[in-house]
Amino acid sequence: MFNAFVNCFKIAELRTKILFTFGMIFIARVGANIPLPGVDPRPLQQYFADAADGGLFGLYNMFTGGALLNGAIFALGIMPYISASIILQLMGAVVPTLARLQQEGESGRQKITQYTRYLTIAIALVQSVLLNLTLLRNPGEFFQGFSVEQYGSIVVINPTMFLITSTIFLTAGTVLLMWIGEQITQRGIGNGISLLITIGILADLPSAVSYAFNGLFAPAGAAVTISIPQFVAMITFLVAVIAAIVSVTQATRKIPVQYAKRMVGRRVMGGQSSFLPLKVNYAGVMPVIFASAILMFPTYLLGALAGATGQDFFRDIGAWLSPGHWFYYLFYSMLIMGFSYFWVSIMFKPIQIADELKRNGGYIPGVRPGEPTAKFLDFVMTRLTLAGAIFLTIIAIMPLLLGEWLKIPWKVTQFFGGTGTLIAVGVTLDTMRQIETFLLNRHYDGFLKKGKARNRSKTSRTRQLVDVSEVKTMNVGMLWTACGVLLVVGLVSWLLLQLGIVK
Repeated sequence: MFNAFVNCFKIAELRTKILFTFGMIFIARVGANIPLPGVDPRPLQQYFADAADGGLFGLYNMFTGGALLNGAIFALGIMPYISASIILQLMGAVVPTLARLQQEGESGRQKITQYTRYLTIAIALVQSVLLNLTLLRNPGEFFQGFSVEQYGSIVVINPTMFLITSTIFLTAGTVLLMWIGEQITQRGIGNGISLLITIGILADLPSAVSYAFNGLFAPAGAAVTISIPQFVAMITFLVAVIAAIVSVTQATRKIPVQYAKRMVGRRVMGGQSSFLPLKVNYAGVMPVIFASAILMFPTYLLGALAGATGQDFFRDIGAWLSPGHWFYYLFYSMLIMGFSYFWVSIMFKPIQIADELKRNGGYIPGVRPGEPTAKFLDFVMTRLTLAGAIFLTIIAIMPLLLGEWLKIPWKVTQFFGGTGTLIAVGVTLDTMRQIETFLLNRHYDGFLKKGKARNRSKTSRTRQLVDVSEVKTMNVGMLWTACGVLLVVGLVSWLLLQLGIVK
């Protein structure tokens, strides 16, 4: 494992991609800690520290990597972009123009990406205004139990000026995150959008671990205590969930494929046996991300309406879609199941696979080529998707239910199982798989034993090193210079705050 990490930096192209990804993630984390002008995040942080249940905003704060509680310019996170992607994907099934664009290949995808960016800006504008209105008005009408007399005011400047400036900054922050995610996907390693969500989740993991240990060793009568049986159960859930995620994510069903013999010139080609791997969890973590994004927006809107109109009707409806209510778990499960099939229907093309097999002289034993093969693949994938969707639902729901049953604080259970762990492990596996591909293509040992290249001669290894050194890489000196300047500024600011020179 250690040698594989060392080999990552021996390949010039892979090293550049990894460093570029780290640089982009560093910029995203800096933006998650820069507060908006005129915002004092301490009242909101104290409120959530005292709250027993994080609710919807606790989940949203997890996706933003703590940017919401910091009142940062990245407080909206990448969720507007995900919401825009979901809307366009759904519209592609009913709008003929979008459906044709999805089938036009690269040019169609570029147009859809452009539409997604425009829709992201519109959603970010709406969400930023709603967020500002909830902060401008009495926060107690939106955050149950919040009192300005107890915690203090969140907005400390002129409300009108704050509404204008914060809307601009929040929208610009979402656009910048969207650009960072796209740059990571194109020039870095892994899916940029998923990596930004994963890094945001992992950013609060140390505080969750510290919170768990403080509760474990807290004296009797403390506000939050965790008993030894609860701690053991929590660790057991964590290990079991991670093991299950890795097993199901890596699991595939191998469909045997036989290739017929054919004459090409004077040579006989084909005749060998192979297999077609179909993943059990073909959709990965995307259904969970989509379902979480869908649940956040209506509850957020209902809370804003309740705060603006003072009607408890909207707040009651929003409570039904908040964690802890039975309808939330039911609706969340239905969304995960539905998005699992929706994602597979978009990405998995059995007719295209059947045509490729027929064109190359391949066939599945016992199944006729052409349309029967497509129907067979569709039937098998439907059953596999059901198993994968049920697994995703159980992993996302069960830790929350067990946390309520064992009385484990929400601040701990959100990281030790459930949606956060599912996304983090799934995205990490996908990123490591891409790095593994680079290593194996350059004849280096990968992370997995089955991927190790054997019987490599010194000559071939030397030739590979010479070939890699000729690969053209982009210059990231300017990026690292900017990151270094931001790091120095952040350290100096933190030191001045600690010394009391700046308040």
